[in-house]
Amino acid sequence: MPFLGQDWRSPGQSWVKTEDGWKKTTKNEYETNNNVSERKSYCKEEHDKENLILSINYDVAAKKRKKDLLNNNTKIPYFHKDKWIYVHKGSTKERHGYCTLGEAFNRLDFCSAIKDTRRFNYVVRLLELIAKSQLPSLSGVAQKNYMNILERVVQKVLEDQQNVRPIKELLQTLYASLCSLVQDMGKSVLVGNINIWVHRMENILQWQQQLDNIQINRPTNTGMTFLDLPASLQLNIMHRLSDGRDLVSLGQVCPDLSVLTEDRLLWKKLCQYHFSDRQIRKRLMLSDKGHLEWKKMYFKLCRCYPHKEQYSDTLQFCTHCHILFWKDTNHPCTANNSESCCKAVSPQGFINLFKF
Repeated sequence: MPFLGQDWRSPGQSWVKTEDGWKKTTKNEYETNNNVSERKSYCKEEHDKENLILSINYDVAAKKRKKDLLNNNTKIPYFHKDKWIYVHKGSTKERHGYCTLGEAFNRLDFCSAIKDTRRFNYVVRLLELIAKSQLPSLSGVAQKNYMNILERVVQKVLEDQQNVRPIKELLQTLYASLCSLVQDMGKSVLVGNINIWVHRMENILQWQQQLDNIQINRPTNTGMTFLDLPASLQLNIMHRLSDGRDLVSLGQVCPDLSVLTEDRLLWKKLCQYHFSDRQIRKRLMLSDKGHLEWKKMYFKLCRCYPHKEQYSDTLQFCTHCHILFWKDTNHPCTANNSESCCKAVSPQGFINLFKF
């Protein structure tokens, strides 16, 4: 087999592999050809290195622009608009990693849900639950998205002048949580510089002040008002209210409404709507005449047990496909009967879904 080196049968000559095959050359010819090939190889190597450096610089610049867009540019919020996501709780050979609460909060379409009146209360309740205990478990991008979504919620309330009280309670809960979390910044409970979170807390205080300054203008219509309705219709409308605080506020309008809001049957149905018979029996309160104090029992039960939550539109979870999706959107279900596999997910159930 031909080989490079000095051949004993032809001293001073060598077999060299070329494009046309193996050829026998002298030592000087081999060195000359070798130098030319080395120069070509060197030029090609330098050209490849230059292209590689340019490619790396382009990738770094692209990643830097993307990072600046996601993390530094606060004027352009970063939102996903997925209508459904696959919830996987473990790593497999086919799928690496798992779906976290922060990932679900980033990917699901909560921005459009704010504009939908059917989903607004659902999103507000979810924001409140995250503010109480789950905010440190979110990633940095998820925490930023949380504040961006909250800002949109406040802007919507300021424009519509509706749902003011729930948003005030949400902001109070979030501010109290941040006050305790900022003190533990050294323990990595929040992602980012402490000055960023101090600025966000200042924004929360500013939002609270703006909500306090809301003045609801009285309608200019001179037609029939709520006070012009018969007492039976007024009482019928009051039975549609699900929050006792709304009844108390309504009773402060005038003495006639104050008498109607003290109706025992009204507060009895309110207690039976929110709480079970067992819970009611544990908190019985009797008056001097031996009657049940349903109004006092309602507020006492509110301090001991959570309210019954009902929403027009909720997130759904398919137990067969492990897909989380909005109720009015379809999902790629592989089951024969997809309706039997899907169940409604409350805001607390949404958080519990990602606890391992």
